[in-house]
Amino acid sequence: MRKILALVVLLGLDVDPTMAAALFDERAKKFNAGYNFLKQHKYQEARTAFDAGLEQYPANALAHFYLGDACQGLKAWTCAEAHYETSLQLDAKSSVAGLAKQRGRKAKVWRLLDEGKQAINQPNALPEQVAQAEDTLEIAHKLGLDDEQQAVYQQLQGKIQQRHKVNHINPPLARQDERLMVLVPAGEFLMGSVTGDLDEQPVRRVYLDAYFFDKDHLTVGQYAKFLEATSHNVPPEWNIMSRAMHKNRPVVNVGWSDAAAYCAWAGKRQPTEAEWEKAARGTDGRTYPWGNEPPTKFHGNMKKELWNNHMGLTQVGMFEDGKSPYGINDMAGNVWEWVSDWYDPNYYHTAPLRNPTGPPTGSHKVVRGGSWGSNPEGLRSAERESRLPSFQGFGTGFRCAKTP
Repeated sequence: MRKILALVVLLGLDVDPTMAAALFDERAKKFNAGYNFLKQHKYQEARTAFDAGLEQYPANALAHFYLGDACQGLKAWTCAEAHYETSLQLDAKSSVAGLAKQRGRKAKVWRLLDEGKQAINQPNALPEQVAQAEDTLEIAHKLGLDDEQQAVYQQLQGKIQQRHKVNHINPPLARQDERLMVLVPAGEFLMGSVTGDLDEQPVRRVYLDAYFFDKDHLTVGQYAKFLEATSHNVPPEWNIMSRAMHKNRPVVNVGWSDAAAYCAWAGKRQPTEAEWEKAARGTDGRTYPWGNEPPTKFHGNMKKELWNNHMGLTQVGMFEDGKSPYGINDMAGNVWEWVSDWYDPNYYHTAPLRNPTGPPTGSHKVVRGGSWGSNPEGLRSAERESRLPSFQGFGTGFRCAKTP
């Protein structure tokens, strides 16, 4: 009984102590299991347990802190950073607030170093990508490096200098709006699915010119800057969505024209349906961004039954296992994404095989990628859904593209 009471206090459960034993439910058991796994350095098991507990009780600051520790043990830096930050946002005066701030900063530095490393190690990295990596490493350096991070930083700086010498160039700085984008190279890819709905057939080999594609869903924080700079109407529930704890979650409740307006304001455009699918699955016709195996809770945010004031959405970039072949985040789950195309179930039969842009007219627009409430079928990269352009929902957001 003492252990039960201690855990109730530790996890901040709103429970009458006299009824603690009777109310020691599954979420408390999962938190307790996660904490025990963490003490044994079984980080994957701890992450699974805390994830399960937070699905039922997402506002537990201490559980987010310990989940950050589990992700840190797995070197899943984006996950660690997000949960430490959430812990601070939920309770800035908790007993672990100082540690959460310190460890969140360290996780952010490791994430930036990893992003720089991935870009630099690409065999055919373009000057823009090398410049982006250089900027990323500079941000990490300004945040402060420990001895281990300093060694990695110096190693990566050496590789950048080698790149400069090999290419005989001094690469230009990437534009700010391209630093958060990924270049999808020109070429063919397999579009559609033989096992999906009829509107995904026939499977075609489609050629696309090169384009930049946003690495993440458009976030609440990014959309807030757009609203501040324009007279655009705020989306429904903006007073809830715009709270600090949600700034790195996807913006939702936006219609197709809202997405188009933001992309134009940012000097970008909406992606075509074909561009979205290539960015999600690459060129080999895989079922999901990560491959052909069915999704798990480590691939994307899915299969949630209840909406919980935007806490049902995860912060962008948290699922390392779910990245696309180009390193793009959250292309399966979290929120559906508007694309520029009108929807026609028979379009694939007549669409051009080079840079298709969709039918000239229609009544519905295409959305792609599935959401927090989708099942595995809805997360397939070839899955096509449609919405009225005016539709605003808790599970619909967007991202942008850009022509080089």
